[in-house]
Amino acid sequence: MSPEQGFIGDSRPVQKDEKSLSLQLPEIKVSSLATLGALGLGLAVGLAIASLPVSGAILQWVEPVGALWLKGLQMCILPLVVALLVLGIVQTAHAAKAGRMARRAVLWIIGVYLASGAVAVVVMPLWLELWPIPGAAAGALAQGSAQGAGPVPPLAEFVLSILPSNIVTAASHGEMLPCVVFFAIFAAAMGRLPAGPRAHLLGLFEALAGVMMVMIGWVLSLAPIGVFALALTLAVKTGTAAIGALAHYVALVAGMGGLVLLAAPVVAVVAGRLALGAYLRALGPVSAMALSTQSSLATLPAMLSACKQLGLRNASAELSLPLCVALFRATGPAMNLAVVIYVAHLTGTPLVLSAMLAGIAVAALAELGTPSLPGAISFVLSIGPVAIAMGVPVGPLALLVAVEMLPDLMRTWGNVAMDVAVTASVDRVTVDAD
Repeated sequence: MSPEQGFIGDSRPVQKDEKSLSLQLPEIKVSSLATLGALGLGLAVGLAIASLPVSGAILQWVEPVGALWLKGLQMCILPLVVALLVLGIVQTAHAAKAGRMARRAVLWIIGVYLASGAVAVVVMPLWLELWPIPGAAAGALAQGSAQGAGPVPPLAEFVLSILPSNIVTAASHGEMLPCVVFFAIFAAAMGRLPAGPRAHLLGLFEALAGVMMVMIGWVLSLAPIGVFALALTLAVKTGTAAIGALAHYVALVAGMGGLVLLAAPVVAVVAGRLALGAYLRALGPVSAMALSTQSSLATLPAMLSACKQLGLRNASAELSLPLCVALFRATGPAMNLAVVIYVAHLTGTPLVLSAMLAGIAVAALAELGTPSLPGAISFVLSIGPVAIAMGVPVGPLALLVAVEMLPDLMRTWGNVAMDVAVTASVDRVTVDAD
């Protein structure tokens, strides 16, 4: 997932037509190692000065830097999510028109997304009951997060609030789910327009996405500074408790990705009718490539080779696998919802049924609308909207993004394993239908 470059390239304009939909967005590079190093340095410096009389004076200068960087992230989320959502839905609809096999692949992608999200909202709260956030660490990452995204209404009000009566008001109030629903319908309606007007609208949203990508790239280029300031502030205020919370967080979120990884052989055997041993042997080189590159796109040749080794038809692999690399990140809804549920427990935010339903819906749509981007950008774009829709504070995400490179290994591994399993399932259904 991390350095995947599915739709990222140069910013040269392209001609869009009915036969080919190619999205060109500016290339954004984020140094995960520098951000992780800044987190460690900030925690170390904060712990070193916590007991010194000068710590209060230092915080007066450092704390606003972290808060300002966090606001920079927040201001980019909604417009970029909207633009990418429209482009992603148009692309998904375009792919589904490619034939029966493509439609089956798209249906599998949507089905796995919904199942992935449903597993997270059931399992993650149970894990947090069994392995609660360690003692003092429970409030450590919640420091400075008192301002949430607003309460999620009861179920009846939630159903009524799905459709916004005024999209401008919904956007200004940060109501993520109504905005997502509105622009999802907007994208579907675009498909009914003649080719000319549709191409103009696509160009508009692609330009908006490009501009916002540049802006969020600028903000994330300052991530080492912002994360250092946030980590130093956190360490001064909470001591070593934050370190325990981060380690606990990484273990549980990576574990959620592990569930998706374990589900892939089940899908391959039950739906794809593959022998378990054959699937696991074929997945060996794929797993090695995924873990070494953290990129589904870079793993595509290995996945094609695995499908050939498994006896899948070339037509199935050559259509389904590129589609999966472009649109499908099976671990996304599960791990993104796990992050939000973890933050909700950190901040004491109650999660009612309506919040869970909103989270599943937005997590699935956000994954469809988010192209393969560097880990830090994908983390913000995929998880920020889910947190806002569920009424969970987004403040802790600014620190959690610094350790994303660790769970990201599990994201890529689970994604490629499920890509091969879904391709086998699509191939089997197509063979049976023929």
